[in-house]
Amino acid sequence: MKHLFARFATKTSEWAGKPVIFILALIAVIIWACLGPFFDYSETWQLVINTGTTIITFLMVFVLQNAQTRDTRAIQAKLNEIILTSHAENRFIGIENLDEEELKRLDELVAKAAKGRGETEACRTEEAAKAAPLKKAAARKRPVAAKGNKQKQRPLEKS
Repeated sequence: MKHLFARFATKTSEWAGKPVIFILALIAVIIWACLGPFFDYSETWQLVINTGTTIITFLMVFVLQNAQTRDTRAIQAKLNEIILTSHAENRFIGIENLDEEELKRLDELVAKAAKGRGETEACRTEEAAKAAPLKKAAARKRPVAAKGNKQKQRPLEKS
């Protein structure tokens, strides 16, 4: 049942986000508005649009939230994998669970570190700047055996 709803939520959110669906909804509202004089702008006429939009909105909240939550979890898992397999600091794994104040403090620390790193990089000599691409190219040409060892260290892979 979970997989069925997940597929339904994904397809529905993709479908609902298309421009043609927006245009169809807009046309429905325009038709409803044009019918106002024929129904003498009655309470029933108003109730039709209110009920329809309320039901659609109520149901779409759950569908879109499900799709967004799964997308967010997938992105977090991908980012965690990148952190674990790079030279980044592992302390950033799981920061999405911090409260707002802790996230703000961490954001400020990262901004300070980035600013300091930028000033350091600006002070490099031209020779060092020219050597950097050569170092990157050499790093890309690592032996296959080194890559194999790194892949064995991945904690997120299934055994």
